[in-house]
Amino acid sequence: MQPLYDDMIPGITERQADYAAQVAASLSETAEWTVSPPVRGRADAERAVREFEAAGLDGVMVVMLTYGPSLRVTRLFSQMRLPVALANIQPDPAVSPSWDMADMTYNQGIHGAQDTANAMVRAGLPFEVITGEWQSAEFTARVDRWARAARAVTALRTLKVGVFGYPMNGMGDARVDETAFLRKLGPEIEIIAPGALHRTMAELPAEAVTELMEWEDGAFEVDERLSKEEREDHARMQLGIERLLEATGCGAYSTHFDAIGEDGRFARLPMAAASTLMAKGYGFAGEGDVLAASVVYAGHQLAGDGHFTEMYAMDFPTDSILMSHMGEGNWKVARDDEPIRLIKRPLGIGGLDDPPTIVFRYQPGPATLASLVALGGERFRLVVAEGEVIDAPELPDLEMPYGQFQPATGVRTCMDAWLRAGGTHHMVMNTGARAEDWRVLCELADIEFVQV
Repeated sequence: MQPLYDDMIPGITERQADYAAQVAASLSETAEWTVSPPVRGRADAERAVREFEAAGLDGVMVVMLTYGPSLRVTRLFSQMRLPVALANIQPDPAVSPSWDMADMTYNQGIHGAQDTANAMVRAGLPFEVITGEWQSAEFTARVDRWARAARAVTALRTLKVGVFGYPMNGMGDARVDETAFLRKLGPEIEIIAPGALHRTMAELPAEAVTELMEWEDGAFEVDERLSKEEREDHARMQLGIERLLEATGCGAYSTHFDAIGEDGRFARLPMAAASTLMAKGYGFAGEGDVLAASVVYAGHQLAGDGHFTEMYAMDFPTDSILMSHMGEGNWKVARDDEPIRLIKRPLGIGGLDDPPTIVFRYQPGPATLASLVALGGERFRLVVAEGEVIDAPELPDLEMPYGQFQPATGVRTCMDAWLRAGGTHHMVMNTGARAEDWRVLCELADIEFVQV
């Protein structure tokens, strides 16, 4: 409709372009923005989105500068590849008695948003809607949430998950049709031979190993019982895994203790490696679980501190659940009033020598669990529980990262709903109340969201 408005109100295109620039500037602390010139028809819209996609951006936020007939963008929305938010905003927050026809035209985005949203719905395009005053803190917070979710969804679409060896036999909730997974959410599974890890470890320069050990000396409280040989072997495993992930382009990975232990060439399991690689931003899960490794990676993109864990036991007196795993955990979620320890730790699983393990307790405070569930075909569900890590008594004999999570709905209600929804036994934990963040991600990825 812009050519009509240009005749009716000269200068309107330039005025509304300035408004769009102001919106982007007001959100500059939230995300980096590329603002297209005002879209004046179908060709402009398609050109703008092609340029966004070519630039590798994470998402598109649509802002109505005036009314826009949806047939100008109907074809575009049927082919849209980037996550979308429709910002239902207008230049002025209030209707004023001083308004004339020009002011009415400047602020008439709402019915253009309705026509545009209708086109998205008809096209089957998942999208988020953000209605509000564009200069308000609430609007900024909602855009921030959408932008992080868009980043996570876009990152998943190009993710590769490395599986060292093979997944654990019999673990059903970790299995997924990898072609359906790739089509729906994007992650590609890359099988990495244990032999490749063994060769990479052997080829590492001694200086890289020494540098990592010196860094650990400054970052952790290191157990004096750990021998130089144990630490060097662990360091080589960590550096070898990271080099292979870089070489294969994998942003997430999983190791299974049997695949490492039965190979015959390794002295120990890479426990501490998983903890530090998670802290560096890699997704991780044990036992060859690509679903969990992918959701841990998404947790990094969404909130910055994705931590792999599982539910070990219920503690009914405190209405909480003991959370831990075999020895892997992101030390970015560790308590800030206790040292993070690198210990010599006996472990019977895998039948190998003692694996150096990073041990810490979770930081008390709000936290969120999320589990990615494969329902068959291209149907996926995210099961999410908000709650709090409580300041529970220390468990001195538990030589693994751990904490006690108290669900907001209570253990009984939460676990009843978690199990009914098919929530898996491997999951990601993030600090903070993140359910709404995950909901937006599910909206954009077009998968089911269940909060328990």
